[in-house]
Amino acid sequence: MITLGIETSCDDTGVAVLRNEREVVCEFLSSQIKDHSRFGGVIPEFAARKHLENLLPLVDTALKEAGISGHDLDLIAVTRGPGLMGSLIVGVMTARALSQAWDVPLIGVNHLEGHLFAPLVDAEDLEPPFLSLIVSGGHTEIIRVDSFGEYELLGQTRDDAAGEAYDKAARILGLKYPGGPEIERLAKNGDPHAFDFPVPLRNTDKVEFSFSGLKTALLWQAKKFEGADVPVNDLCASFQRAVTEALMSKVRLAVKMTGIRKVSASGGVSANGALREALGNARDFRAWLPGLSRCTDNAVMIAMAGRNSWLRGNRGGDVVPNPSLESCE
Repeated sequence: MITLGIETSCDDTGVAVLRNEREVVCEFLSSQIKDHSRFGGVIPEFAARKHLENLLPLVDTALKEAGISGHDLDLIAVTRGPGLMGSLIVGVMTARALSQAWDVPLIGVNHLEGHLFAPLVDAEDLEPPFLSLIVSGGHTEIIRVDSFGEYELLGQTRDDAAGEAYDKAARILGLKYPGGPEIERLAKNGDPHAFDFPVPLRNTDKVEFSFSGLKTALLWQAKKFEGADVPVNDLCASFQRAVTEALMSKVRLAVKMTGIRKVSASGGVSANGALREALGNARDFRAWLPGLSRCTDNAVMIAMAGRNSWLRGNRGGDVVPNPSLESCE
Protein backbone atom coordinates (compact mmCIF):
# COMPACT_ATOMS: atom_id res chain seq x y z
CA MET A 1 0.00 0.00 0.00
CA ILE A 2 1.48 3.33 -1.08
CA THR A 3 0.34 6.49 0.71
CA LEU A 4 1.08 10.09 -0.20
CA GLY A 5 1.14 12.33 2.87
CA ILE A 6 0.59 16.11 2.69
CA GLU A 7 1.10 18.45 5.65
CA THR A 8 0.38 22.21 5.51
CA SER A 9 -1.11 23.03 8.90
CA CYS A 10 1.15 25.99 9.69
CA ASP A 11 4.33 27.19 7.98
CA ASP A 12 6.05 23.95 6.91
CA THR A 13 5.13 22.34 3.59
CA GLY A 14 5.61 18.59 3.93
CA VAL A 15 5.22 15.79 1.39
CA ALA A 16 6.10 12.12 1.90
CA VAL A 17 5.58 8.76 0.23
CA LEU A 18 5.02 5.85 2.61
CA ARG A 19 5.00 2.19 1.55
CA ASN A 20 2.99 -0.11 3.81
CA GLU A 21 3.14 0.75 7.51
CA ARG A 22 6.58 2.21 8.15
CA GLU A 23 8.73 2.22 5.02
CA VAL A 24 9.47 5.84 4.21
CA VAL A 25 10.19 5.87 0.48
CA CYS A 26 10.96 9.59 0.49
CA GLU A 27 10.05 12.76 2.32
CA PHE A 28 10.52 16.46 1.68
CA LEU A 29 9.97 19.50 3.85
CA SER A 30 10.08 23.14 2.84
CA SER A 31 10.54 25.28 5.94
CA GLN A 32 9.45 28.90 6.09
CA ILE A 33 11.46 29.82 9.21
CA LYS A 34 13.73 32.22 7.33
CA ASP A 35 10.73 33.82 5.63
CA HIS A 36 8.92 34.51 8.91
CA SER A 37 11.89 35.18 11.20
CA ARG A 38 12.01 38.85 10.25
CA PHE A 39 8.46 39.21 11.54
CA GLY A 40 9.18 37.41 14.83
CA GLY A 41 6.45 34.85 14.16
CA VAL A 42 4.28 33.21 11.52
CA ILE A 43 2.20 35.52 9.30
CA PRO A 44 -0.81 33.37 8.25
CA GLU A 45 -1.46 34.96 4.84
CA PHE A 46 2.22 34.80 3.93
CA ALA A 47 2.40 31.15 5.03
CA ALA A 48 -0.53 30.25 2.76
CA ARG A 49 1.12 31.91 -0.24
CA LYS A 50 4.36 30.01 0.38
CA HIS A 51 2.40 26.74 0.52
CA LEU A 52 0.90 27.60 -2.86
CA GLU A 53 4.38 28.03 -4.27
CA ASN A 54 5.91 24.95 -2.68
CA LEU A 55 3.32 22.18 -2.51
CA LEU A 56 2.87 20.95 -6.10
CA PRO A 57 6.62 21.08 -6.88
CA LEU A 58 7.27 19.01 -3.75
CA VAL A 59 4.61 16.47 -4.76
CA ASP A 60 6.19 16.21 -8.20
CA THR A 61 9.65 15.77 -6.69
CA ALA A 62 8.43 13.12 -4.25
CA LEU A 63 6.77 11.04 -6.97
CA LYS A 64 9.89 11.22 -9.14
CA GLU A 65 12.07 10.22 -6.19
CA ALA A 66 9.76 7.29 -5.45
CA GLY A 67 9.73 6.27 -9.12
CA ILE A 68 5.94 6.25 -9.34
CA SER A 69 3.11 8.26 -10.84
CA GLY A 70 0.06 9.58 -9.06
CA HIS A 71 -2.00 6.71 -10.48
CA ASP A 72 0.20 4.23 -8.56
CA LEU A 73 -0.92 5.63 -5.22
CA ASP A 74 -3.38 3.73 -3.05
CA LEU A 75 -4.24 6.63 -0.73
CA ILE A 76 -3.67 10.34 -0.22
CA ALA A 77 -3.63 11.56 3.40
CA VAL A 78 -3.81 15.29 4.12
CA THR A 79 -3.95 17.36 7.28
CA ARG A 80 -7.44 18.82 7.67
CA GLY A 81 -6.91 20.60 11.00
CA PRO A 82 -6.25 22.07 13.43
CA GLY A 83 -4.01 24.81 12.08
CA LEU A 84 -4.06 28.05 10.13
CA MET A 85 -7.11 28.26 7.89
CA GLY A 86 -5.28 29.56 4.82
CA SER A 87 -2.55 26.95 5.11
CA LEU A 88 -5.06 24.15 5.57
CA ILE A 89 -7.08 25.27 2.57
CA VAL A 90 -4.03 25.02 0.31
CA GLY A 91 -3.22 21.49 1.46
CA VAL A 92 -6.77 20.16 1.46
CA MET A 93 -7.83 21.65 -1.86
CA THR A 94 -4.63 20.46 -3.55
CA ALA A 95 -5.13 16.97 -2.14
CA ARG A 96 -8.75 16.91 -3.30
CA ALA A 97 -7.74 17.95 -6.82
CA LEU A 98 -5.02 15.29 -7.00
CA SER A 99 -7.40 12.65 -5.64
CA GLN A 100 -9.91 13.42 -8.35
CA ALA A 101 -7.34 13.68 -11.13
CA TRP A 102 -5.64 10.39 -10.24
CA ASP A 103 -8.79 8.57 -9.01
CA VAL A 104 -7.11 7.84 -5.68
CA PRO A 105 -8.97 7.69 -2.32
CA LEU A 106 -8.47 10.65 0.01
CA ILE A 107 -8.57 10.81 3.79
CA GLY A 108 -8.31 13.81 6.10
CA VAL A 109 -6.04 13.54 9.13
CA ASN A 110 -6.22 15.35 12.44
CA HIS A 111 -2.85 17.02 12.84
CA LEU A 112 -2.69 15.97 16.50
CA GLU A 113 -3.29 12.33 15.63
CA GLY A 114 -0.46 12.76 13.17
CA HIS A 115 1.85 13.85 16.01
CA LEU A 116 0.67 10.85 18.00
CA PHE A 117 1.95 8.60 15.21
CA ALA A 118 5.31 10.38 14.83
CA PRO A 119 7.24 8.19 17.35
CA LEU A 120 5.73 5.06 15.82
CA VAL A 121 7.54 5.49 12.52
CA ASP A 122 10.75 4.12 14.02
CA ALA A 123 9.33 2.26 17.04
CA GLU A 124 7.82 -1.09 16.16
CA ASP A 125 7.72 -2.07 19.84
CA LEU A 126 5.38 0.77 20.88
CA GLU A 127 1.86 -0.61 21.03
CA PRO A 128 -1.28 0.60 22.83
CA PRO A 129 -2.07 1.23 25.54
CA PHE A 130 0.31 4.13 26.02
CA LEU A 131 0.26 7.80 26.98
CA SER A 132 1.09 10.44 24.39
CA LEU A 133 2.56 13.81 25.37
CA ILE A 134 1.97 16.21 22.48
CA VAL A 135 3.93 19.37 23.14
CA SER A 136 4.34 21.99 20.43
CA GLY A 137 3.87 25.65 19.62
CA GLY A 138 0.11 25.31 19.51
CA HIS A 139 -0.65 22.38 21.80
CA THR A 140 0.36 20.89 25.12
CA GLU A 141 -1.68 17.88 26.18
CA ILE A 142 -1.54 14.28 27.35
CA ILE A 143 -3.67 11.71 25.55
CA ARG A 144 -4.43 8.17 26.64
CA VAL A 145 -4.20 5.78 23.69
CA ASP A 146 -6.11 2.58 24.46
CA SER A 147 -6.03 1.56 20.80
CA PHE A 148 -5.49 3.42 17.57
CA GLY A 149 -8.63 5.46 17.07
CA GLU A 150 -9.64 5.20 20.72
CA TYR A 151 -8.24 8.27 22.49
CA GLU A 152 -8.98 10.06 25.76
CA LEU A 153 -7.74 13.56 26.46
CA LEU A 154 -6.42 13.46 30.02
CA GLY A 155 -5.51 17.13 30.19
CA GLN A 156 -4.16 20.13 28.34
CA THR A 157 -2.87 23.64 28.85
CA ARG A 158 -5.08 26.34 30.33
CA ASP A 159 -3.38 29.07 28.33
CA ASP A 160 -0.11 29.12 26.38
CA ALA A 161 1.28 25.97 24.87
CA ALA A 162 4.84 25.16 25.90
CA GLY A 163 6.28 26.04 22.50
CA GLU A 164 4.36 29.31 22.48
CA ALA A 165 5.78 30.09 25.93
CA TYR A 166 9.30 29.46 24.64
CA ASP A 167 8.76 31.86 21.72
CA LYS A 168 7.32 34.55 23.99
CA ALA A 169 10.15 34.09 26.48
CA ALA A 170 12.68 34.51 23.69
CA ARG A 171 10.95 37.71 22.60
CA ILE A 172 11.21 39.05 26.15
CA LEU A 173 14.94 38.36 26.12
CA GLY A 174 15.45 39.83 22.67
CA LEU A 175 16.30 36.51 21.03
CA LYS A 176 15.55 35.60 17.44
CA TYR A 177 12.64 33.50 16.21
CA PRO A 178 11.98 30.61 16.66
CA GLY A 179 12.61 30.97 20.37
CA GLY A 180 12.76 27.38 21.56
CA PRO A 181 16.04 26.41 19.86
CA GLU A 182 17.63 29.72 20.89
CA ILE A 183 16.70 29.28 24.55
CA GLU A 184 18.00 25.72 24.51
CA ARG A 185 21.27 26.82 22.90
CA LEU A 186 21.92 29.55 25.47
CA ALA A 187 20.73 27.39 28.37
CA LYS A 188 23.64 25.02 27.79
CA ASN A 189 25.95 27.70 29.21
CA GLY A 190 23.63 28.76 32.03
CA ASP A 191 22.75 27.69 35.56
CA PRO A 192 19.27 26.10 35.66
CA HIS A 193 18.97 26.96 39.35
CA ALA A 194 20.14 30.56 39.12
CA PHE A 195 16.54 31.75 39.28
CA ASP A 196 13.80 30.02 41.25
CA PHE A 197 11.07 30.28 38.64
CA PRO A 198 7.76 28.69 39.66
CA VAL A 199 6.87 25.30 38.23
CA PRO A 200 3.26 25.84 37.12
CA LEU A 201 0.59 23.55 38.66
CA ARG A 202 3.22 21.05 39.79
CA ASN A 203 1.30 20.06 42.92
CA THR A 204 -2.27 19.96 41.61
CA ASP A 205 -4.12 16.65 41.26
CA LYS A 206 -5.20 17.32 37.68
CA VAL A 207 -3.40 16.68 34.43
CA GLU A 208 -3.24 20.31 33.33
CA PHE A 209 -0.65 22.85 32.28
CA SER A 210 -0.21 26.61 32.45
CA PHE A 211 2.76 28.64 31.23
CA SER A 212 1.52 32.25 31.25
CA GLY A 213 2.58 32.80 34.88
CA LEU A 214 6.04 31.42 34.21
CA LYS A 215 6.40 33.75 31.24
CA THR A 216 5.40 36.70 33.45
CA ALA A 217 7.93 35.66 36.11
CA LEU A 218 10.64 35.72 33.46
CA LEU A 219 9.52 39.15 32.29
CA TRP A 220 9.70 40.69 35.77
CA GLN A 221 13.05 39.06 36.47
CA ALA A 222 14.48 40.39 33.21
CA LYS A 223 13.18 43.90 34.00
CA LYS A 224 15.29 43.94 37.16
CA PHE A 225 18.40 43.99 35.00
CA GLU A 226 17.43 46.92 32.80
CA GLY A 227 20.47 49.13 32.34
CA ALA A 228 22.80 46.32 33.38
CA ASP A 229 24.12 43.15 31.84
CA VAL A 230 21.29 40.64 31.65
CA PRO A 231 22.34 37.07 32.59
CA VAL A 232 20.58 35.67 29.53
CA ASN A 233 22.15 32.21 29.75
CA ASP A 234 21.03 31.74 33.35
CA LEU A 235 17.55 33.06 32.61
CA CYS A 236 17.22 30.65 29.68
CA ALA A 237 18.48 27.69 31.69
CA SER A 238 16.17 28.45 34.62
CA PHE A 239 13.17 28.98 32.35
CA GLN A 240 13.87 25.73 30.50
CA ARG A 241 14.19 23.85 33.79
CA ALA A 242 10.80 25.12 34.98
CA VAL A 243 9.08 24.17 31.70
CA THR A 244 10.65 20.72 31.73
CA GLU A 245 9.69 20.09 35.36
CA ALA A 246 6.13 21.21 34.65
CA LEU A 247 5.82 18.77 31.77
CA MET A 248 7.46 15.90 33.64
CA SER A 249 5.31 16.38 36.75
CA LYS A 250 2.12 15.94 34.74
CA VAL A 251 3.47 13.00 32.77
CA ARG A 252 4.22 11.29 36.07
CA LEU A 253 0.77 12.17 37.38
CA ALA A 254 -0.84 10.66 34.28
CA VAL A 255 1.27 7.50 34.68
CA LYS A 256 0.18 7.23 38.32
CA MET A 257 -3.49 7.86 37.52
CA THR A 258 -3.71 5.35 34.66
CA GLY A 259 -1.12 2.75 35.62
CA ILE A 260 0.20 2.96 32.06
CA ARG A 261 3.98 3.03 32.10
CA LYS A 262 4.58 3.60 28.39
CA VAL A 263 4.90 7.23 27.27
CA SER A 264 5.54 8.74 23.87
CA ALA A 265 6.35 12.36 23.16
CA SER A 266 5.97 14.37 19.96
CA GLY A 267 5.62 17.92 18.70
CA GLY A 268 8.27 20.58 18.25
CA VAL A 269 9.15 20.86 21.94
CA SER A 270 9.91 17.13 22.05
CA ALA A 271 13.11 18.06 20.21
CA ASN A 272 14.27 20.01 23.29
CA GLY A 273 17.36 18.32 24.72
CA ALA A 274 16.47 18.93 28.36
CA LEU A 275 13.03 17.36 27.95
CA ARG A 276 14.39 14.42 25.96
CA GLU A 277 16.98 13.76 28.67
CA ALA A 278 14.39 13.94 31.44
CA LEU A 279 12.05 11.55 29.63
CA GLY A 280 14.86 9.18 28.73
CA ASN A 281 16.17 9.05 32.31
CA ALA A 282 12.77 8.43 33.91
CA ARG A 283 12.64 5.28 36.02
CA ASP A 284 8.90 5.11 36.67
CA PHE A 285 8.00 4.76 32.97
CA ARG A 286 9.58 4.05 29.59
CA ALA A 287 9.62 6.79 26.99
CA TRP A 288 9.55 6.62 23.20
CA LEU A 289 10.81 9.70 21.36
CA PRO A 290 10.68 10.45 17.64
CA GLY A 291 13.79 11.34 15.72
CA LEU A 292 14.44 15.06 15.61
CA SER A 293 13.09 15.35 12.06
CA ARG A 294 9.81 13.78 13.22
CA CYS A 295 9.31 16.16 16.17
CA THR A 296 8.22 19.11 14.08
CA ASP A 297 5.43 19.07 11.50
CA ASN A 298 6.10 16.49 8.79
CA ALA A 299 4.23 14.53 6.16
CA VAL A 300 5.43 11.08 7.23
CA MET A 301 3.34 11.19 10.40
CA ILE A 302 0.31 12.33 8.37
CA ALA A 303 0.74 9.49 5.89
CA MET A 304 1.11 6.94 8.67
CA ALA A 305 -1.89 8.22 10.64
CA GLY A 306 -4.01 8.42 7.48
CA ARG A 307 -3.12 4.90 6.40
CA ASN A 308 -3.94 3.52 9.84
CA SER A 309 -7.25 5.37 9.93
CA TRP A 310 -8.17 4.12 6.43
CA LEU A 311 -7.43 0.53 7.40
CA ARG A 312 -9.63 0.97 10.49
CA GLY A 313 -12.47 1.60 8.07
CA ASN A 314 -12.73 5.38 8.27
CA ARG A 315 -14.14 7.00 5.18
CA GLY A 316 -14.44 10.74 5.83
CA GLY A 317 -16.51 11.70 2.78
CA ASP A 318 -15.76 15.28 1.75
CA VAL A 319 -12.48 16.35 3.33
CA VAL A 320 -12.78 19.96 4.47
CA PRO A 321 -10.32 22.13 6.42
CA ASN A 322 -11.18 22.76 10.06
CA PRO A 323 -8.75 25.05 11.92
CA SER A 324 -10.54 24.44 15.25
CA LEU A 325 -10.52 20.65 15.12
CA GLU A 326 -10.44 19.20 18.62
CA SER A 327 -7.88 16.78 20.02
CA CYS A 328 -7.67 13.63 17.87
CA GLU A 329 -11.36 13.70 16.88
